[in-house]
Amino acid sequence: MSFVKTDQSQLTAAEMGKLWATYVGNTMGKCVLSYYLQHVNDKEIKGILQFALGLCEDYIQDIEAIFKKADFPIPVGFTKDDVNLEAPRLYEDEFYLHYLQYLGKAGMSIYSVAIPLVTRKDIRDFFVKTLHDTSQLMVQVNDVLLSKNASINPPVIPPPEGVDFITKQSFLNVFFGNGRPLQGLEIAHLYGNMNNDITSKAIITGFVQVAKSEKVRQYLDRGKNLNEKHIDLMSDKLSKDGLPSPSLIDHLVRPSTESPFSDKLMVYHKIDMFAMKIREYANGASLSARKDVAALFAKCQLEVSLYVEDGANIMIDHGWLEQPPEAIDRDELQAGH
Repeated sequence: MSFVKTDQSQLTAAEMGKLWATYVGNTMGKCVLSYYLQHVNDKEIKGILQFALGLCEDYIQDIEAIFKKADFPIPVGFTKDDVNLEAPRLYEDEFYLHYLQYLGKAGMSIYSVAIPLVTRKDIRDFFVKTLHDTSQLMVQVNDVLLSKNASINPPVIPPPEGVDFITKQSFLNVFFGNGRPLQGLEIAHLYGNMNNDITSKAIITGFVQVAKSEKVRQYLDRGKNLNEKHIDLMSDKLSKDGLPSPSLIDHLVRPSTESPFSDKLMVYHKIDMFAMKIREYANGASLSARKDVAALFAKCQLEVSLYVEDGANIMIDHGWLEQPPEAIDRDELQAGH
């Protein structure tokens, strides 16, 4: 269903930016999911992959219609040239569920922020729909993960015996020594971010095997090492409170060395997903009352930000990075006189 109306008003900067990012991201998702569907045996997982691919195709079509009516150039994004559907299987069926969970988080982080920023009703309705659809996708993915005993759930902690109030500032000032135990939100965000890093590490493990360019391979391998480092740091926080850490899923990566994706797609994919991790680390830091946990998230956020910047430089060096919509450069106009 299209949400395009006859409204011919100009797109605002927020509408341009969010639609542009959504379009490019979904062209990438279309390539990746189309390949996954060539190599899937489980009927439930295949159905979810088909549903997710259908969402990507619908969003691409809707945004193209909006852009054409606004006389806005349609981005190139990613095309059939960025995927080799004939390449051998690179991941096991279960991996696709973890991937869709990761992809869904990235999409929801864009769509939820877009809703209060856009003003045109048809575009706001579009983002409300994308958020609803992606929420449905996440519910399906989580249900199947649970049914297959593959879900990475935070540990259960005992409920409090009653309502209590904090009386000491030491609740916040934990850096060293025997501070208070982790509270529920801190555990949730440590687990959520570890889940992201575990899935990211498995994705990159496959990408490193198949990347054609040595420079791209080295960049991806650095990302895998960064995932490992962050997993270890967050696992250490949990283990100090006697809490278990989720298991790695690297065993779901097959040893194929024939690439299903272009180097351009793989680098952009990791830039896009690591950018989502920046938002997730910031969210974790903002909701952590223990200063050591907030500091850990801030450290991870900085390291990921530097990694994303280096990836963008690789994209620029190869002529792969499209220019997103931007404001008028008044200084350049002035210099032209």
